[in-house]
Amino acid sequence: MVHNVSNPPTLGLKECIKDLLGERGFAYIAKAKELKAAGKDVISFGVGQPDIPTFDHIVEEGIKALKERFTGYTETQGIKELRAAIAEYLNERYGSDVQEDEVLVTIGTKGAAFLALAAYLKPGDEVIVPEPTYPVYSEAPKFIGAKPVYIPLKWEGEDRGFSLDIEEIEKAISSKTKALVVNNPHNPTGAIFKPAELDALMDLARRHNLVVFVDEIYDNFIYEESTFKSFMEFPDWRDYVIYLNGFSKTFSMTGWRVGYLVARSDVVRNLTKLAVNVWSCPPSMAQRAAIAALKGDWKPVRDMVNLFRERRDTMVAELRKVPGFEVWRSAGAFYVFPRVRRLLDSIGMNVEEFVDYLIDSKYVVTLPGTAFPDTAGKDYIRFSFCISKDKIIEGAKRIKDTVEDLLASRFKR
Repeated sequence: MVHNVSNPPTLGLKECIKDLLGERGFAYIAKAKELKAAGKDVISFGVGQPDIPTFDHIVEEGIKALKERFTGYTETQGIKELRAAIAEYLNERYGSDVQEDEVLVTIGTKGAAFLALAAYLKPGDEVIVPEPTYPVYSEAPKFIGAKPVYIPLKWEGEDRGFSLDIEEIEKAISSKTKALVVNNPHNPTGAIFKPAELDALMDLARRHNLVVFVDEIYDNFIYEESTFKSFMEFPDWRDYVIYLNGFSKTFSMTGWRVGYLVARSDVVRNLTKLAVNVWSCPPSMAQRAAIAALKGDWKPVRDMVNLFRERRDTMVAELRKVPGFEVWRSAGAFYVFPRVRRLLDSIGMNVEEFVDYLIDSKYVVTLPGTAFPDTAGKDYIRFSFCISKDKIIEGAKRIKDTVEDLLASRFKR
């Protein structure tokens, strides 16, 4: 017999689940697909993944693994050959001393981030998060019962861009502070933080005995001569750093879902216990493909980075033609994050209303800065330059035309 239940137990979700923010970028991507399906000429600056398919030699190794029926469970920590390749890459790139037993292969870098945050943060703990931030670093702590403490990045104008506010970060440290988060190069701003800023963060970690969750997923997307410093270069990284990285961006492998975490070996042993209870192991064939990515030809990566540098330059030049846009030439990742406060004030919209207006009127998809918690992004819009130069130029023209029409309309009033 079927009973009518006024309050079915399946609705009894934990309240913190209901309060979590989704990753809103995916909602805008879905909107773009919906408009395209309806026959609209959509230009999307929203997607945070390279538009270049996974490189051939990586795909071929994945196919080879499948044909060899390398399709069963592997070690939870990841196959030995991949862990060794990751350690070798970090040691050659950054002069570090990582051992293969200090590497844990994960289901994407987001999986590595959630694993680390869940393992360290307790209810009531605080974690300092520079904002705007990639959402996992705000939402995972909330789910655990910890509190993200947001410290806005400093905006230093079109010529200098964004920097960490070390003074405000130190002021925010309390007896409840357990950890700091740093994503470098930074999503969504495209900033690369100066070595002196990172030295200062590590100094705070040492003085206050804090864990530093370090996400360097964009470490190969460096466009300027300025020095990029990895946290793996600190000789005492084992005492403070939980390092997160992956294959999605550098090798255009977003759908393969392979990331990794690096920490001292006793930490990795314990995190592996948590991982086996969440995902058993990373995808076997994807691990083989990841080895080919690291050990194979890096020319496709260099070519992609050079192409993205050219696209960034085109995007910056075109967006600087839009009235009310303050556009800093981003140094890393594959985003431009213009400040649009003056424009928003002039047209009487908030950033979300303006982004929605662009979608609905011109079929141009961007992401409001508020898609990246907490509130510091309210004055900004994120543009991805993972699209062709022609589309960048056309999309920027549509935005410029829209803005000029909006400003003219307001002036007539």
